[in-house]
Amino acid sequence: MALSKLIGGRVEETQAKRERRKEARPGELLDAALDLFVEKGFAATKSEEVAARAGVSKGTLFLYFPSKEELFKAVVRENISGRFQEWNQEFERFEGSSADMVRYCMKVWWERVGMTRASGITKLIISEARNFPDIAAFYQQEVIRPGQDLLRRILQRGVDRGELHVPDIEYAAYLITASMVFLIMGKHSLGACVPTDHPLDAERYLSCHMETMLRGLCTRPEDNDKGAGRNRK
Repeated sequence: MALSKLIGGRVEETQAKRERRKEARPGELLDAALDLFVEKGFAATKSEEVAARAGVSKGTLFLYFPSKEELFKAVVRENISGRFQEWNQEFERFEGSSADMVRYCMKVWWERVGMTRASGITKLIISEARNFPDIAAFYQQEVIRPGQDLLRRILQRGVDRGELHVPDIEYAAYLITASMVFLIMGKHSLGACVPTDHPLDAERYLSCHMETMLRGLCTRPEDNDKGAGRNRK
């Protein structure tokens, strides 16, 4: 009886480990895929390479993601587009001035995306979008449009509260996006052209860009931090 219990316990333990391993596989596959997509690009990354790096068979990979395109989409959702619900909720709860909200938006983007491996996804899209129109359309729908919508909401909030003067909200949103793209390209491509004795400081750049832009948008630039535009008669 004791032996049978011991054997049964070991079987259950083995099954439990297998279940935990099975649950971990999608995350491990997405992590491996992100690394390879950023390192090699979409076209050059092979499904079997992703499987090998995650320590599983190619067949196991296809159980979770039936094609490389679906794998890429899952990587984008896991690292970028899946976060827009969270970011929009933060927008709803934000209590500071609209200028502070713009600053916070850029700070959060840099900390959660820009300075992480996920920033390489944008560089990949810029490089390969014309060769893979379906991937480009997906990225536009899941990342670019929600991102621009959120930035427009932030700027519209500033206009409605009398804190910002924005002649063209749609294109002002592009001004913010441009700084993100510049840093990503600097990190993954253009950085190789920057003198080693004068490296680009991302946080310093973002701060300079935001302050320069905000002083052009605020109704009273000298009172930007105070949000004094709300009190003008």
